[in-house]
Amino acid sequence: ILSLGWKHGILIAFHECILQTRLQAGQGYGNTLNCVLTVYRNESVAGFFKGMSFPLASIAVYSSVVFGVFSNTQRLLSQLRHGDPARAPALADVALASMVAGFVSVGIGSPVDLVKIRLQMQTQPYIKANIKLQPTVPGFPVYRGPIHCFRTVLKKEGIAGMYRGAGAMLLRDVPGYCLYFIPYTFFCGWITPDGCISPNPSSIWLAGGVAGAISWGTATPMDVVKSRLQADGVYLNKYKGTLDCILQSYQNEGLKVFFRGITVNAVRGFPMSSAMFLGYELSLKAMKRDQTETNP
Repeated sequence: ILSLGWKHGILIAFHECILQTRLQAGQGYGNTLNCVLTVYRNESVAGFFKGMSFPLASIAVYSSVVFGVFSNTQRLLSQLRHGDPARAPALADVALASMVAGFVSVGIGSPVDLVKIRLQMQTQPYIKANIKLQPTVPGFPVYRGPIHCFRTVLKKEGIAGMYRGAGAMLLRDVPGYCLYFIPYTFFCGWITPDGCISPNPSSIWLAGGVAGAISWGTATPMDVVKSRLQADGVYLNKYKGTLDCILQSYQNEGLKVFFRGITVNAVRGFPMSSAMFLGYELSLKAMKRDQTETNP
């Protein structure tokens, strides 16, 4: 159930994910509609599926680990504070568990995101001060696929290259997961009718969607920085680090650059998070039911 929920979420969100990458790290896209039309005109329908295989193959593991860390950290904190791991966590415990999940997510997700973004951006010309560097061989991509991309980056840039942009991702995910799990907990409790032991699927779906939209919307500024750092290196390295990327982006394009793709992020955050939280909660209920039947 959990795996199906997460794969459903990523399939809904992926087509917008490439739009997010192009809007944040690419050049020449005026708005989301222009980006959609440009990708379709230049790369046909296949362009919307670039970089899909690696995230799709790893999303179930990634999300299982993140949600598992969050859930187990909450239980550990409740055990330490109250002596009962099943006790409802306080807001501070939810926040701390969210931060731990954010740290863990960077370790797993940074290489996956880097490969995805490199594959999505490798056909884009590098533009700086009226200088254009076309792909290495015109008409041919730099990377032949996710495995080739992974090996090439690892060979040329080492482990540090695989974690390029991890600092920006950390600044995105640690507060981002706080604004993910805390709103979900709040809205789920608010929507659930009095007297109900657990939220119903519709409450979970709505609360998860709202939480996802809030989290992804507020995470956009650091998401822009992360995308630019990870896309950097297909042709040459433009940014020295997170702070340099922030300063260069601001100096060249102003404050508005940090809000590129915010609409796409917020819109895709709703269905993706709805599916993820629904899969998570249904899986927990199924496991608790199995434990009850095994140990009556």
